[in-house]
Parts: sequence; C-alpha cells; structure tokens
Amino acid sequence: MQEVINAQGHEHVSAEHASTFEVTTDDYLTPAGDCILAINADRAPADFDPDFIDACQDADATITVTIEADGHTETVTGRGDPALEYTNDRSAVGRTSEYVDDRTIMVDAEFAAEGFDRDLVEALAAGADVTVTFRVE
Repeated sequence: MQEVINAQGHEHVSAEHASTFEVTTDDYLTPAGDCILAINADRAPADFDPDFIDACQDADATITVTIEADGHTETVTGRGDPALEYTNDRSAVGRTSEYVDDRTIMVDAEFAAEGFDRDLVEALAAGADVTVTFRVE
C-alpha cells in the first residue's frame, strides 16, 4: 500500500536536524525549521486511507518514505507502531526515536533530515517540486 504527497522545496531547507524529518502543508519555512524538507504539501497524514493507517499501526510494519526532486531520490526506512495516529492535518514527521505524537508517520527511522543526500537537499533548497511516497509492508 502507498500514499503520495506532492509538495515543493524552499530556500530555507537545510536538512540539518539529527532526529526528525518533516513534510508540511504550511506555505512558509523559517531557517529554524531544520527538519523540514518540503512545504505546500497537498495532503497530510489525516488524509491517508484508513487501511493504510491500520497497516502502519502494526509494530512489525516496515514503512518507507521516498523523496524525489529534480532527478534526485532518497529513501528512508522505519517501522510502524500501534500508537501511530495519522491524524495531523499539517505535518508528517519521521523520527529516529520511538516518540509518537499525532504528526509521527514512522518511528526508528534509519536517519533523519541530516542524513538525506546533499544533492537532493540542494534541489529542495532551490525550490524544486517534490514527490513524497509513503509505503507500508
């Protein structure tokens, strides 16, 4: 199963956060948002199909997030958790920790914003169109 979000990069994308990465529906980004990879997302976790959400709430589920922009692609893998809500209507956050709130879309991610390919980050900072694909197995 998969869900797709279309978004865009922004000049303030720095991808320097050590424990999270985020995609937001907000139409702005300040330099302090060092975990945010894309803005203006056309969907949020609250819009995802209930069957997709159910699958993500399995502690044994593998969740992958693939971010594509301007010919660059990066995939990060994490896992599901029974506490995942997918109820936030603004932000999707991947976490390297096991912390869960209404924005969390995966836990135990293999890396956070700082681990994303720098060529991809450069494309995001140039404002490229972004496709974010969420898969659960």
